[in-house]
Amino acid sequence: MVSRMVNKTEKHKIGITGQAGFVGSHLHTTLSLREDVELIPFERSFFEDMEALSQFVSNCDTVVHLAALNRHEDQNVIYKTNIKLVDELIKACENATVSPHIIFSSSSQESRDNLYGASKKEGKEKFMAWAGKSEGKFTSLTIPNVFGPFGRPDYNSVVATFCYKVANGETPTIINDGEVGLIYINDLIKVFIDTIFGEQEVAELGENSFGVDIAPNHFVKVSRILELLNKYKSDYLQNGIFPNLDDYFQKSLFNTFRCYISEDHYPVKYTEHTDPRGSFVEISRTETSGQFSYSTTVPGITRGNHFHTRKAERFAVIKGKARIQLRKIGTENVINYYLDGKEPAYVDMPIWYTHNITNIGDEELITLFWINEPYNPEDADTYFENVE
Repeated sequence: MVSRMVNKTEKHKIGITGQAGFVGSHLHTTLSLREDVELIPFERSFFEDMEALSQFVSNCDTVVHLAALNRHEDQNVIYKTNIKLVDELIKACENATVSPHIIFSSSSQESRDNLYGASKKEGKEKFMAWAGKSEGKFTSLTIPNVFGPFGRPDYNSVVATFCYKVANGETPTIINDGEVGLIYINDLIKVFIDTIFGEQEVAELGENSFGVDIAPNHFVKVSRILELLNKYKSDYLQNGIFPNLDDYFQKSLFNTFRCYISEDHYPVKYTEHTDPRGSFVEISRTETSGQFSYSTTVPGITRGNHFHTRKAERFAVIKGKARIQLRKIGTENVINYYLDGKEPAYVDMPIWYTHNITNIGDEELITLFWINEPYNPEDADTYFENVE
């Protein structure tokens, strides 16, 4: 086993083919948080323009090749498309006389008797041949089933399909209740980044070629996944109760489920109990630990403008008027929610959404907050980016 180290004195230039896809968008967004990285923009049209593709690879220290066709009614189209993308990328490197480190997303289906698996196996072999005759480096990552926020239903994984259906009032069908090996997207992205910076243990495949067989870190029956999702629907979606987030898989699944909830679900109004003494409102019920806090905000002031990659968080307005804004990182659409303490309500913050809260009234705004992790300045999971 060998490891390679990357010189970290300068910004490492990284390009991602397929950066708009499920894995690509997560990798692109996570890398954008690093000060030692310069991301080289990629567009799918580059594969139809050799000059543009050659310019792209010549600007990169590392190219992460994720662009691929996963599903099509004609398996031959999948095979031919994926092989063509590999051929074009190699040709671009040869045309530009450059030899970046190419990281290839292969699949556990390499060994199966289907044309998608064949396209991955042969694509890897082509890159190995290129690395052997050039000064380039090649690393193949064999990836198991991946799940996480923003996956495409009926395309990326059974988890994405089930989450979408349950969150939108549909009933998923279990075709085969087998045990599925899964890896959460954040864990997969860490392997990619460790590979880029030479911090991932790899196996030698050939001259200048290396490989990583990524093992699933969760093995779960399909029926168990659906059982948990239905519980999230009844407890969280219908009654606002946070589930147990101490278990890593359940937290990962819950954060995945939340991204499929319709944005018009919020704000959720509380049930206010009133008698001659005044009123009582239950802010949050949880099956997990966390931290409660509150803030006061004077008129016209905005708090927040940050996002989290793993934390679950609730904003509850109990006095004054507020506007809560959210925007998914990497997009431009801003979601606006308006809350009034006369009718106490809450909005929960999905991961990878930058968010803020503004006092839009004439009196002091009082907001209660719940987050599932006590604040740790050494691992805050808080990244600042303006919503607008």
